[in-house]
Amino acid sequence: MGKGEDTREAVLEQATRLASQVGLHGLTIGSLATRTRLSKSGLFAHFRSKESLQVQVLDHAAALFVDVVVRPALAAPRGEPRVRELFERWLGWCGSGQLPGGCVFIFATNEFDDEPGQVRDRLVRAQRDWMETIATVFRSGITEGQFRHDADPDQFANDLYGTILAYHHARRLLRDPQAERRARNALDRLLDAARAAPALT
Repeated sequence: MGKGEDTREAVLEQATRLASQVGLHGLTIGSLATRTRLSKSGLFAHFRSKESLQVQVLDHAAALFVDVVVRPALAAPRGEPRVRELFERWLGWCGSGQLPGGCVFIFATNEFDDEPGQVRDRLVRAQRDWMETIATVFRSGITEGQFRHDADPDQFANDLYGTILAYHHARRLLRDPQAERRARNALDRLLDAARAAPALT
C-alpha cells in the first residue's frame, strides 16, 4: 500500500467515526479537513465530491464490520454458538469506541431511506448482504439439527435485526442501563422459539 493509499485509509477511518456522530449528511470535506488537519484540496483529490466521500465511508464501514463482526463470528461452531457469537460481536460494534456515535449504518438508514441515489443504493446493498449473512448463519443451525427444520431463516434475520435496532435506541437515546440485558433476553427468546425439540429416546 502506497503513501497515498495509506492517507486515504486513515482519512476514511476518521470519516467513519465522524459519520457515526453527525451522519453522512453532516460529513463534509471541510469538516473532515478540520478533523484530519489536511487541506481541502488534498481531500478533494481523494474523494472528488461529497457523494463519493459518503459512498466510500459506507464501503469502509462495511469492510470494518466484516473484520470486527462477521469474520470472527464465522470461526465459531456452526448453529447456535455461531448465532450467539455473531450477536455478541454486533452488540460490541454498536457500542464500540471505534464508532463514538453508534452504528453508522443505522444512522445512515434514517437519513437515506427516502433519498434515492448512489448512497442509498450502496446502503441497501450492504444491509441486504448483512440480512442474508444472518439468515445463512441461522440456516447452518437447521442443517446441524439445532433449529426446527421448518424455521424461517429470513424471519429470524428480520427479528434479530429488530432486536439490535431496539438495543441501539435504548442504549443511545434512552441511556437504558438494561439495554444489553434486554437485548440478550430477546435473543434467548428467539432461539428458544427456533430450537428443535429433543429427539425422543
